[in-house]
Amino acid sequence: MSVQVYQHTLKSPALFAGVGVHAGAYTRVSVKPAGVDAGIVFVRTDITDRDNVVPARGRAVCKTQLGTVISNEAGVTVATIEHLMAALVMLGVDNAVVELDGPEMPIMDGSSAPFVRVLDRAGLRSQDVARTYIEILDTVEVLDGDKRATLRPADAFEVAFDIAFDSAAIGRQSVDLAMDEQAFRDELADCRTFGFLSDVEALRAMGLARGGDMNNCVVIDGDEVLNPEGLRRPDEFVRHKALDAIGDLFLLGAPLLGRFEGVLAGHGLNNALVRALLARPDAWRVTTFAEALRQVG
Repeated sequence: MSVQVYQHTLKSPALFAGVGVHAGAYTRVSVKPAGVDAGIVFVRTDITDRDNVVPARGRAVCKTQLGTVISNEAGVTVATIEHLMAALVMLGVDNAVVELDGPEMPIMDGSSAPFVRVLDRAGLRSQDVARTYIEILDTVEVLDGDKRATLRPADAFEVAFDIAFDSAAIGRQSVDLAMDEQAFRDELADCRTFGFLSDVEALRAMGLARGGDMNNCVVIDGDEVLNPEGLRRPDEFVRHKALDAIGDLFLLGAPLLGRFEGVLAGHGLNNALVRALLARPDAWRVTTFAEALRQVG
């Protein structure tokens, strides 16, 4: 089992900028060091007339259509946080302040890989306080028709996902991985978001996908992938779904010791699972490295 003893933050700010996939606005971001037990907090620097601090927590999620959006009590929102959240938790960043001057995180290339690179350049600093984990003690599951999201007890963090699409470009795909930092880097981080060309007009009419193109999304037309470079992996689609789930689960406020299973699930069901777990205090506990090792034996 790969676990981290102490909490970590960044050594120096991680700076990047880019266009949001939905709003289409250019946004600058600085991920800064934070103190112990601070967690991940987003700050909208473009808002000065009300509370602009939005903690990354499961109950703060206000929208899950094609991305995860969080808000605070003042109505300030931050959209499309899941790809950065996945990179933060899997690289071992417990505490950080994410300052951005717009409503949506940059989509970059549609994966977590650009965030991994900027976090690597910034480097991590160990903090002299034990890292906490959320250990799953009992199965928690949410259902929506044929869609399912489940957390089960396990000795380490595992992620499994199944998807099925009518398009021959995707079809049925499954992935099942023991997930630690190296596995995330090797297996999931570079897998991009995807969408169907037939949906673009309707999405843009709803104010979505205005910044989406083949530089930051795998675009499918019928049974064909339109991106000239093709796919990064034959099963890039299901791997990106697993990446999304990891980011959504970090809204629990700590990394998991448990197994996640998603079947045809998306951001909405992922957040429903987070809320279901929080509502079942008997199904989980907060543990540390030493306690986790004793559990594994």
